[in-house]
Amino acid sequence: MSRLGQNTTTSFIEWNDFISLITRLENDKEYKFCLLISIGVFTGVRISDLLTLKFSHILNEDVFLLTEKKTKKDRSIKVNSTLKEIVQRIYNKSDISNQDELIFLNKYGTKSIDKSYVNVKLKELFSKYRIRVKGNVSTHTFRKTLGRRVVEVSNYSNESLVLLMELFGHSNMGITKRYLGITKDEIHNVYDCLTF
Repeated sequence: MSRLGQNTTTSFIEWNDFISLITRLENDKEYKFCLLISIGVFTGVRISDLLTLKFSHILNEDVFLLTEKKTKKDRSIKVNSTLKEIVQRIYNKSDISNQDELIFLNKYGTKSIDKSYVNVKLKELFSKYRIRVKGNVSTHTFRKTLGRRVVEVSNYSNESLVLLMELFGHSNMGITKRYLGITKDEIHNVYDCLTF
């Protein structure tokens, strides 16, 4: 439960800030969080499902199937070539020999890291690397960053919203627009892109 006046709205990372963040995390050998943020943004998978992924899901497949914990629905996820490169590079740097190992193992190597730990660490990393977001930082930031990037590169098209609605499992486009924080001003700005 949030405290009175506490900001509870999770926001997205601007795309250039996302690229900068994962580059800096990799350079600073913060491999686990470089992968967590990269895979989270490139797949739009919820944290409960992210924490179950193995290296083999990303490295050995172009598409993998996942049964979502929250919805119990099966979801087919395409592995973007850029994501595969990032994961392969970090896998090689990490001296991991078993691709069937969970990507996000805790420091004891017994189970995946805890969601509450992830949220605390994200706040620390965003502060350390001076990544600004308009709302709160949490694992939901990954999904929202994916969604914002998709609508921005497609000029806020209805097609992109329909596809994101399906990807996120929303029942209508209005929910998807609110989820992504799309404002009327952004929609009105689409008209300004029409020039001769």
